[in-house]
Amino acid sequence: MQHSPLHGIRVVDFGQFVAAPGASQTLIELGADVVKVEPPEGDWVRAGTAFGDAILRSYNRGKRSIAIDLKDPRGLEVAEKLVADADVIIQNMRPGAMAALGLGQDRVHELNPRAIYATVSGFGLNGPSRNRPGLDIAAQAESGLMSITGELGGNPLRVGTTIIDTATAHVLAQAILAALLERERFDRVAPIEVSLLEVAIHLQSAEWISHALTGIPLVRRGNGQPGVAPAADLIQTSDGHIVISGYSPHHWKLLCEVLGHPEMAADPRFVDNEARVAHRGELLAAMSDALGDRTSEECVQLLAGNGIVVGAVRDYDQVRRSEDVIASEIFAKGEAPDGTPFDVARMPYQLGDKHDDAVRRVPHLGEHSAEIAAGIGYTEAEFEALIAAGVLLTGDTAKAAV
Repeated sequence: MQHSPLHGIRVVDFGQFVAAPGASQTLIELGADVVKVEPPEGDWVRAGTAFGDAILRSYNRGKRSIAIDLKDPRGLEVAEKLVADADVIIQNMRPGAMAALGLGQDRVHELNPRAIYATVSGFGLNGPSRNRPGLDIAAQAESGLMSITGELGGNPLRVGTTIIDTATAHVLAQAILAALLERERFDRVAPIEVSLLEVAIHLQSAEWISHALTGIPLVRRGNGQPGVAPAADLIQTSDGHIVISGYSPHHWKLLCEVLGHPEMAADPRFVDNEARVAHRGELLAAMSDALGDRTSEECVQLLAGNGIVVGAVRDYDQVRRSEDVIASEIFAKGEAPDGTPFDVARMPYQLGDKHDDAVRRVPHLGEHSAEIAAGIGYTEAEFEALIAAGVLLTGDTAKAAV
């Protein structure tokens, strides 16, 4: 759209999986034109698994797909023409892989000095693990995140979604926007490096500082924040669970009154935060008894209506029925490659008064190869020769190759 912030910005995305394609998906939502460069066999997420298809639909809507054999010199030439006309190059291949293909940062700078070269790695480009494959779960493990996630005395647990991959996509998009602004304001072109490990560590900033201030190792404690109570504590209701926080002196006194037990505020076990943390089990039992047989929704109405932080633990179906979620219009429409509609969570913010309600379709592998090749100067005869040689694939030839 003409008024979109990134209208006219061209992005070439060599990424696979989540982090790199997720960043370029954000750029599409902001108006950029994104060309997804795929190998002849396609991005791994096209492999036919349900999880892969979910990733494909989540992070590749509205992109133009070109399928290129980059190991063929003629394919490399196509890619060079693409990057020569781009504003942003995104890649998350293993360190050195793009350079080995002839598309490393230095070569791209020769072809296009104004192109912003953005790299995603698992463990950074300078340490001993730079050549290790890096996926979300490895970053969760090696950043300390899994060591503090799980029940007290239990095994480490991963967060229940690819939280580091997704956060890295947001961080990378933010870095690219900053680099574009720096280029336009100061005519400086800075390469970008983001690693899953660094993002995972950054997400735990408060925990790192807490560890440094107290000198106390952080351990798995299940629900509830270690140093305050009640805080993020789980309480069972008649039909599920809620989480509740009310640890400041004001909110603790208010919570006791709302629960109908003002005397709890003066109970020696609960009289201040230190006492409540020390007697957390007794505290939660008393709060659970006070809430009685109420449902989760009744608890939310009672507590939130009186200024207490509370949340009902909802499953996915319950989330979709939530009036707050419905009112937010967070779910937008996308289209699978065959045109089948599906719901997808849009960007969690809006610019101006309206959400971008464009329906974006996931491309077939190589669907836009002809269009993209023509756009960078290939004649129809040259394009057909590349197709015949297997250097480029179109949507039809890609299907035939499967």
